[in-house]
Amino acid sequence: MKDYGLIIVDKPVGPTSHNIVSLVRRGTKIRKVGHAGTLDPRASGVLVLCLGAATRLSEYLSTSVKSYQAVIRFGSSTRTYDADGEVVRQTGLIPRLREIQTAIPAFVGEIEQVPPPFSAIKVKGRKAYEMARAGEEFDLGPRKVTIHKLDIASFDPPDLTLEVDCSAGTYIRSLAHDLGERLSAGAHLAGLRRTRAGPFTLEDAVVLPKLEVGFLTGKWEQYVRSAGDALPEFLAVPVADEDLERIRFGHRIAAAPGSQGMAKAIGPDGELVAILEAVDETSEWHPRKVFLV
Repeated sequence: MKDYGLIIVDKPVGPTSHNIVSLVRRGTKIRKVGHAGTLDPRASGVLVLCLGAATRLSEYLSTSVKSYQAVIRFGSSTRTYDADGEVVRQTGLIPRLREIQTAIPAFVGEIEQVPPPFSAIKVKGRKAYEMARAGEEFDLGPRKVTIHKLDIASFDPPDLTLEVDCSAGTYIRSLAHDLGERLSAGAHLAGLRRTRAGPFTLEDAVVLPKLEVGFLTGKWEQYVRSAGDALPEFLAVPVADEDLERIRFGHRIAAAPGSQGMAKAIGPDGELVAILEAVDETSEWHPRKVFLV
C-alpha cells in the first residue's frame, strides 16, 4: 500500500478541508493525513493532501504561492466579507470598468491587509470568528501579504472575476471587501476557486467523486503522487543504498564541489528520502529532514 506521497484533490464547494482529510483517512486507512493550506467550505479547487511521512512537507507547501479565480460582487458588504454573511451595507452601486481598472494597481505588490473578522486567526488564544460571533470587539491589525498578479478575467455587473496570484496568508475575502471600499460601492466575495497551490494545478487534481470510487474499488493508489513532486525547484540528488543508510541515521553524504542551498535526496525507487542542505566548507549534504523509517 502506498502510505507515503501526495493526493491532489479538486475540492468541491461545501465540505471543509478537514472533511476531505477525514474522508481520505478513512478511504486509505492511513492514520496520518494532512493538508497543505486550507480552503473555506465555499471555496473549491486545488487542495494538496499529504500522506504519512509526507505530512512533514506541509511547511514547504503551505507557504507557496497560490492562484485563485475570484468572483467579487459589488453593491453590498457583509460581516464575513463573503456571500454567507449578514449584509451590513447595501449601496446598489456598481463601479464602471474604467474605475475598477484604475483601483486595481493599489492592491498589487506587497500590501498591508487586515484579515476578515470571521477568520481562524487567534486573538489572545481565541479564534477571531468565535469572538466575532459573540459580538466582541477586537483588532486583528494589518499584515503584510504579496499579490503578484491581479488581472480582470471578466466583468458582468455586478460581478467582477479576477485572476489572482498571491502569497500564503492572503485573504481573498479581504481583497474583495477592500476593493469595494476603495470604490465606495461595497463588495463581497461571491465565489472562489483555487487554480494552483505551489507546483500543482487543477490539471493535477482528481475530482472527489472519482477519488471516492477509487476508495470503493481499492484503486485509489493511482492518484498518489511522489512526495518529491512537491519540491520541483529543489535540485534532485540521486542516492545509492550506502548513502541511504547514512541519511537514515542523520549522517552527511558527499556533495559535488560548489553545491549550494537546498536539495532533495531521491532513492533508487524514485521516492523522496530526505531534504538536504549544502555544507560549503566540507562539500557535503546535511540531511535537514529525513523521510526514511
